[in-house]
Amino acid sequence: MERLDKILAGTGRWSRREVKVLIRAGRVRVNGAVLCSPEEKIDRNATLLVDGEAVNGARFVYLMLHKPAGLLSATEDPRQPTVLELLPEPMRRIGLFPVGRLDKDTEGLLLLTNDGALAHRLLSPKKHVDKVYFVQVDGILDGADVHAFHQGMVLNGTTCLPAGLEVLSPPDQALITLHEGKYHQIKRMLAARGKPVVYLKRLSMGPLTLDPTLSPGGWRLLTPEELASLPMLDS
Repeated sequence: MERLDKILAGTGRWSRREVKVLIRAGRVRVNGAVLCSPEEKIDRNATLLVDGEAVNGARFVYLMLHKPAGLLSATEDPRQPTVLELLPEPMRRIGLFPVGRLDKDTEGLLLLTNDGALAHRLLSPKKHVDKVYFVQVDGILDGADVHAFHQGMVLNGTTCLPAGLEVLSPPDQALITLHEGKYHQIKRMLAARGKPVVYLKRLSMGPLTLDPTLSPGGWRLLTPEELASLPMLDS
């Protein structure tokens, strides 16, 4: 049970002050009944209507974003634009943050949420959540590169976990599967092979796959099926 005004303000569609006005004006219904007290405590699973429009009062929000190049994977930065600026103003009020980071010039799948526990599970080194990337390099990828990735490369004294490298056609392109997320890992691994990255895009993260209908900069809420696939409550 939680306060009605807190639940509505948590959707990001209205400020706490605007919510109080809506409620006191009798414009909010909970399970069919008009409630006029902002302090009224209700179940988050209750049916909420504001001016007859259904409102999702879920505590946490989960968005899939197709990150374009040129934006930081951060909530704010004093000098450079961030991925949060792609969202409408109300969505910026509810504490969303990127789960992990993509480099400024890297595109692809980015999960945004205000669920810190889920983010921790997805990013925990113990979980080894697979991430798949499409990469294009300056050079020709070959069997020796595949072997080096599979063995686990050493970068500045740090050993990386074995990774997958599937060479595509033309052979300057590949799919890379990582089981960890070290700083600039793909770029550093390929630079060490003498084949620097010229384009990088994340295609999937754990059970989530980038929606092909999302253009760069586009976003949508996760589907119920996608939500069910996430490690919400597992240890």
